[in-house]
Amino acid sequence: MTSRLNSRRYIFQLTAIFSMIFALVGFSYNVWRMEISEYNNTMRTASFELLLQLSELEAIVFAAHYDKDPVAGNPRKGWIKVNLINDLSMITEEKVIASAADLKTVWQHHWPQMTEQRESATRIVEQIDHTRASVRHLLASLE
Repeated sequence: MTSRLNSRRYIFQLTAIFSMIFALVGFSYNVWRMEISEYNNTMRTASFELLLQLSELEAIVFAAHYDKDPVAGNPRKGWIKVNLINDLSMITEEKVIASAADLKTVWQHHWPQMTEQRESATRIVEQIDHTRASVRHLLASLE
């Protein structure tokens, strides 16, 4: 009788240990999955907003250079967009951060001539495209 009782106790103990391990593994996976989901959500939201701001900056450059429109192509609006892009990039990954910083540098050097010089407008648009490609790469890499 004692042997049978010890056998049952052993089975109950194994069941309890297995249940605890299973619960801990399940909880750990759930926490990990939630962290990944939150990270992906943050990256997607920031990326979509960056893409919108990049397209608006590109429209400002086109309006300034091709249309010679001082209102739609106002460089102050461009500065606002460039700084916003730079700020938004801070919550993404290093490649996007570096690309946005490069965009700000290119903008700083070329915005005064973008209305008159095709090369300046082209350099800015190329850097916008490069930043856009970095953002799209980030989006494609999300799980």
